[in-house]
Amino acid sequence: MFLLYEEDGDIKAGGILADNDSSLQIESQHGKRGKLKANHVLLRFAAPPPAEVMEGARALKEELDLDFLWEVAGSDEFGFEVLAADYFGHAATPVEASAIVLALHNAPIYFQKKGRGRYKAAAAEILAAAKAGLERRAREATQRAEWVAMLVAGTLPEPFKAHVFELAHKPDKNGLEYKALNEACAATSLSPVRLLDKCGAIPSSHEFHRQAFRLEQFPKGFGFPELSAPLPPPTLPAGDTPAFSIDDAATTEIDDAFSVIFRPDGGARVGIHIAAPALGIPPGSDLDRLAASRLSTVYSPAEKITMLPEGLIAHYTLAENRECPALSMYLEVGPDYNIETIATVADRISIAANLRHETLEPLFNEGTIGQPGPDYPFRRELEWLFAFAGSLEVGRGKADQIQRHDYVFRVSRGPGAEDAPARLEDGRVEIYPRARGNPIDKLVSELMILANNRWGDLLAEKNVAGIYRAQTGGKVRMTLTPAPHDGLGVSSYAWSTSPLRRYVDLVNQRQILAAATGETPQHAASDPLLFAAVRDFELAYDAYNDYQRRMERYWCLRWIQQQNLTEVDATIWRENLARLDGMPFVARVTGAPTLNPGDRIRVALSEIDLLDIDLTCRYIEPLVQS
Repeated sequence: MFLLYEEDGDIKAGGILADNDSSLQIESQHGKRGKLKANHVLLRFAAPPPAEVMEGARALKEELDLDFLWEVAGSDEFGFEVLAADYFGHAATPVEASAIVLALHNAPIYFQKKGRGRYKAAAAEILAAAKAGLERRAREATQRAEWVAMLVAGTLPEPFKAHVFELAHKPDKNGLEYKALNEACAATSLSPVRLLDKCGAIPSSHEFHRQAFRLEQFPKGFGFPELSAPLPPPTLPAGDTPAFSIDDAATTEIDDAFSVIFRPDGGARVGIHIAAPALGIPPGSDLDRLAASRLSTVYSPAEKITMLPEGLIAHYTLAENRECPALSMYLEVGPDYNIETIATVADRISIAANLRHETLEPLFNEGTIGQPGPDYPFRRELEWLFAFAGSLEVGRGKADQIQRHDYVFRVSRGPGAEDAPARLEDGRVEIYPRARGNPIDKLVSELMILANNRWGDLLAEKNVAGIYRAQTGGKVRMTLTPAPHDGLGVSSYAWSTSPLRRYVDLVNQRQILAAATGETPQHAASDPLLFAAVRDFELAYDAYNDYQRRMERYWCLRWIQQQNLTEVDATIWRENLARLDGMPFVARVTGAPTLNPGDRIRVALSEIDLLDIDLTCRYIEPLVQS
């Protein structure tokens, strides 16, 4: 005696060796013996042999019309042998019955399994939807195969053109384009980025990196939504004038300015004036939520992405030849540069000039300070403030520190054409070293450190919550409680001097205004919004700084190409990493002997990769150090 049975989700046939009522000893058609529960048996038959039955059933199954079978089944639950008799019009043979059960078992969209050998036809609407899904998947499989072939051949399918950067950086892994790209990558042994590049999908390496940053940090785009105008600032008393700012030529978010009124005794009344957008951006407003989502201005050599819309910046930036609302710290400073009193007020400042580094540095530098020479605007004030800054630096215990260089990038667009817009890649890259800690930097940084320190102390004294930047044990962190900043040598440091560029400064400005006027502060120490602001800001600030560093490396590579550099001098930084001369670029050196930090070497540059932002740097020889 033979049987048809269900085991491990499959339909099988075999022979009965022993029948023990509730279980059977069987031998499968392939010769495997085992034990089978009786309720797993679908059909018993005497002939033909199991192998012949299964072979005939599989052949007959292919001839069955599933749509007709579905119509014959009706709407009630049924056993397969009943449907087999109805379908064939007579008591089904073992081959016919087996063919029917195989068809039912392998067509789940037509028939729902209700038990072993029992089924129910799917509802018409469910069947229609399932068949449409099958048809769609078949079309997608055909389309995917076509796209894979094109990609492997180095041709970009038209539908991919609108999603290149998403596919390269943040793909939808359920999308048909990604699946095709993934298959093509497997076939070519290339990464998605390299395959897209091979297909000509990445004509702009700069835009490639820019869009990667956008997708990660600005998924809605770099632009600003339509927002209501900021509130006009309240009527404010006039402050000390004239005031002046010091920034580079590209700065539009002018956050800080200074004023000096000299006293007869050789001392001075010094004003540190900070732009006051907190007066026009109510907490919880659309503008505030926008600033809280962007958190900081983003800087890169070729682009600046501002935290606030240009219209609002223009409203509150400390632009020359106009009166601007400000949060001002006034210092009475003695002839010995000791601070006698400090006062904080919101007032209206007349900005006489926006001094720019490019034109000021040739006039105001270490070689000209205190020396005879041509006069220039605010010379007396600048030189007095520089001496005051030196006293502040000594007071912090940070004088005579090692001076380093920063680098200034200037990137211009190419000429362009009627049918081809100007591209940054076709323009010119310039890199200028700039000494960090020169008189301009020292003057501005010391006054900013002073303001951030004293306003941090003010918040602590008034028991008003604030956001502090602390450094203890060498670790820098943001905190909601006052803590020393060992690197700066101050008791507390609350970022407050860049409210147009950093959201934590805007939050602190509101708190400082409340502390200075005795009003109820917007945020209590336990306010979860403060904790969220600190957490979100640290994450965003790190990501923005990482993007700036990456793009500086990118434009260094562009500059190397532009200058046709194949060899440069370098200084070993650590192990086999070297800082290349004339640019902020650290490269891994190959082929070098054992070297020590500070060793000077000559290296060869080759194989510049603008997508990975890297190059090959090979050791040539040591440099004689004098």
